[in-house]
Parts: sequence; structure tokens; C-alpha cells
Amino acid sequence: MNLKNYYWVFPNAVPHHICDDIVRYGNSKKELIGRTAAFKNETLSQKDIKNLQKKRNSNITWLSDRWIYKEIQPYVNQANRNAGWNFKWDWSEPCQFTKYKLNQYYDWHRDSFTTPYDRPEDPNFNKKIRKLSVTLSLSDPSEYEGGELEFNFNDPELTKKQNIRLCTEILEKGSLAIFPSFVYHRVKPVKKGTRYSLVIWNLGYPYE
Repeated sequence: MNLKNYYWVFPNAVPHHICDDIVRYGNSKKELIGRTAAFKNETLSQKDIKNLQKKRNSNITWLSDRWIYKEIQPYVNQANRNAGWNFKWDWSEPCQFTKYKLNQYYDWHRDSFTTPYDRPEDPNFNKKIRKLSVTLSLSDPSEYEGGELEFNFNDPELTKKQNIRLCTEILEKGSLAIFPSFVYHRVKPVKKGTRYSLVIWNLGYPYE
């Protein structure tokens, strides 16, 4: 699939008081280790955690409150139109509230999987794929250093050639980046402070 726009940004769009509410709410929940698909259903041993953190080192909680979706979903629809993707989607997964503390990061990855969800008991997920990803910056840039969001428009697992774009537009608190879930991206290590973000994956049936 050829894309004219690999991501779409809304700088400083979500009000700061909403960002602060999300941070307070996320911090009130039990903190979990951020996982990759390879460790999704595993009971993690210390060796597993060490191997996992070669790829991803972050802490998360899950949020699924309607007031959060109500704030974010209009931007997903607008970006889908503005960027010319026009993907058909109809459901948002639980929101991932993510903390990147000192030296934490998430190396190159994409959010989509190789096959659709197999959940016959849940029609909101079953036979659907991740189509549009959202990252919302919840921290003021003065509160941390590092933790930059970058996109790679090539497949870093298949080629040494890189076409990396630093997403500077999302640095301001309340800024959103929306992108097709098959686009490779990473969060670089945090060098100081804590970077808070909210990630939402939006689902639809496979491309026709």
C-alpha cells in the first residue's frame, strides 16, 4: 500500500486539564509491565522479562472509559479523512496509558498483527485488524528528556535502508499523532523524568 501521508498530527489539541485527568486516573490504576505480542500470554519469569526488555521496557495500565474515547475519536476520524487513508473502522480497543521512566523505551515495532483477531465470543474484535493507531502526549516537554517518537517508512527488520522521521510535532502536551497501524515506529529511551502517553488502536475488517 502506497501512502501519501504516513502520519497525521494535531498539535496541542487536547486540553491540558484533560491530559492531567488521564494521568491522575492512569496513575491510580495497578501498574503492569508493557508487553510485546511474543509475551502476551506468558507468565513472565525473570529471564522472560530480561528478553522482553531488549525490545520494550515500559509500564502500562488499561483504561476504557467513555469520556476518554469521546475526546480522542473525533481526531481519528478527521485524520483518516485529511490524510486520505479513508480506512473503514468501527471499534477502539482499551486505551493503553503508558509510562516511560528513566532509560525506558520501545524499539522499532508496528501495532498491527499478521492475522485478524480470533475472538468468536466478541464481535467487536473478531476477524478485525488494527487499522489506525493513536498516540497522545500527556506530559509537558519540560518534564522529561528523550523519549522521542520516531517513524520508519521502511521495514527495519528486512532492510538496512532507513527513512526515519522524528515526530517533533507531538512534543507539546495534548498533541496527537495518528497513523496506520502497519507503520513502523519507536519511542527512544527517556534520559530524564517520565514521559506519559495514551495509545489507542482502532479496528476494522481487513482491507478489501
